[in-house]
Amino acid sequence: MDRPNTVTVHALAAGSLTLPEKFFIDPVDNDSESRKTVPSLSFLIQHKCQFSGKVTRLVFDLGIRRDPDLYVDRVRKHLATRQPVSGFPDVIHSLSLGSLTNADIDYVILSHVHWDHIGMPWDFSESQFIVGNGSLDLLSGNSSMSNGSHSNFESGLLPHERTIELCGPGRNDSNQSNKVHDRGLQERTWEPLNELPHTIDIFSDGSVFIVNAPGHLPGHINLLCRVSAYRYVYLAGDACHDRRILAGEKNIAEWTDPHDTDRICCIHADRAQALETLRRIGRLERGETSLGEVEVVLAHDAEWAEDARRRGRYLPGTL
Repeated sequence: MDRPNTVTVHALAAGSLTLPEKFFIDPVDNDSESRKTVPSLSFLIQHKCQFSGKVTRLVFDLGIRRDPDLYVDRVRKHLATRQPVSGFPDVIHSLSLGSLTNADIDYVILSHVHWDHIGMPWDFSESQFIVGNGSLDLLSGNSSMSNGSHSNFESGLLPHERTIELCGPGRNDSNQSNKVHDRGLQERTWEPLNELPHTIDIFSDGSVFIVNAPGHLPGHINLLCRVSAYRYVYLAGDACHDRRILAGEKNIAEWTDPHDTDRICCIHADRAQALETLRRIGRLERGETSLGEVEVVLAHDAEWAEDARRRGRYLPGTL
């Protein structure tokens, strides 16, 4: 039996923000005004082809813009509710610690297009961008969200000629294309993988899967990365914002819009879908599938980030 191909996964520091817990978890312990400063993690995934030896580098999420004043007005207004916010160190600085530059990155995959994950795409002038279905409509304003001030988006964010928007899952017919085919990647379609109903095997070798992860925002996607024969790292983006939710100790918060008392808001665009996505991720982490050991990493997990630093899991450390 051939040895399965694997990748390396390194965390990249990409800024930090402060979350009012009442908008994310329920119930809030003790103080309804408690706040927690958390990272906005980015990740470098490096893949080496077993046959050609070619190395392909992916960056998953770009974190927070290193100069917050460069966000559009609506986002800057929202930033006032997330202080303190820091955009340094950013992805470019973090890559430099491993002697890499923006020119070394073949693909930037965005879990979704909220402000704290988009960073500064124009830094990556030679990279291909991959986003989930519905992301470009949010950026262009063709669709909008009304679930809170966090859902403001920036038109013109991504270069049209270098951006691939995946087709909606379940639309693998001749009239709908979700093919990832630039720069040597072969054509891929959505396929089930164990508990996950919709995945794309990027390199067709089982090393990196794009995972459809609906609920948080249209186009929200995750990555499943094989780092050894029986071990995976699952990059969960904003599937939830607190590990206690994934563990079943807390619920996803909801709140009443202060400007419209008839409207209930949630950090997730579709709370029911988010809960279903979390159910699947929880089964992976608990080892209830045949994949083996799966480590789940949330984009804003401060405890994971601190432990990862101690264990040398940030670039240029080794996994």
